Amino acid sequence: QVQVVESGGGLVQAGASLRLSCSVSGRTFRSLAMGWFRQAPGKEREFLAAISRQDGSSEYADSVKGRFIISRDNNKNTAALQMNNLKPEDTAVYYCAADPWRIYGGSDPSNYNYWGQGTQVTVSS
Repeated sequence: QVQVVESGGGLVQAGASLRLSCSVSGRTFRSLAMGWFRQAPGKEREFLAAISRQDGSSEYADSVKGRFIISRDNNKNTAALQMNNLKPEDTAVYYCAADPWRIYGGSDPSNYNYWGQGTQVTVSS
């Protein structure tokens, strides 16, 4: 089966940038649509960004549009989330997810079959 592992989280100050990476194994990476989600204490899992497996088309949640950028490298079997101008409200556990059935996974977490264990991002003010 597919294994997904996130890395790159940490503690940063407001306004800083951070880049999260997602390593995928067990399946041809280019066959997977990828997405990033996050979950803060007391809140539901929140969609952040998605990227297709066909042409790299992407979409973003309004809360991160203009600040976050999703990308993928099919030769290295990795996806990334570049996060700029981080805010305290961005503090959460960040998850990478993969959808093996659709060209575009979209914003619904139920579309994604494989999930990483998450990486903590904490933004101080």
